[in-house]
Amino acid sequence: MNSNQDTEKTRITSFDRYRLESGLRVLIVTAVPEEREAVLRGLRSDPRFAVMAAGVGAVATAVKTAKVLANSEYNLVVSAGIGGGFPGRAEVGSLVVANKIVAADLGAETQEGFCSLDELGLGVTSMEVDAGLANRVIEGFLEAELPVNMGPVLTVSTVTGTAARAAELAARVPGATAEAMEGYGAALAAQDRGVPMLEIRAISNLVGPRDRSAWRIKEALNVLEAASLVLSEVLP
Repeated sequence: MNSNQDTEKTRITSFDRYRLESGLRVLIVTAVPEEREAVLRGLRSDPRFAVMAAGVGAVATAVKTAKVLANSEYNLVVSAGIGGGFPGRAEVGSLVVANKIVAADLGAETQEGFCSLDELGLGVTSMEVDAGLANRVIEGFLEAELPVNMGPVLTVSTVTGTAARAAELAARVPGATAEAMEGYGAALAAQDRGVPMLEIRAISNLVGPRDRSAWRIKEALNVLEAASLVLSEVLP
């Protein structure tokens, strides 16, 4: 095994082994400045964390996250922000921690229905997260009395706006818990560098018919702030 392979093997580790000698360094990636500001308020100037707003969508997120990871050493990437919760799985004002990150609309439409890249043999659309780390974060949220659920978080290019689309996604991805637009992009960039990944969403609305009047963005940002404080406490 050459030195590059040794380095890659060292990077791909479980939660309790991916701290650098200089200490934990975490890159938190949000979509928009409002999310970034909420995270920063929660972190309270914790020097272990860097937070950037990479833009909306998986492509912008992947490009900017990859650029940062290529120029600085981090040992955890967190995609964080607000998102939609699937009815019965995540209510408005709650948190969702992903157990996997799914590119839900990356594939092809066929006469028989949607066909993912996996089914086409062209790629992988599901990224696993470190279960031990996700569970530790959830335990921290519960201890702080923050409502939290775990399940697949879907990355979509078009936000769901109908009940039919919500039902189709829920049927296609068993246990689908939340929907956002950036997680898969951050996960791809992290995977490319061998860095562990998390996705955390504060739920501002339910996935389904688009009704801006029912969105609770301020409440979700407040929950995101509270979650960020807990995150700084549970990571050593």
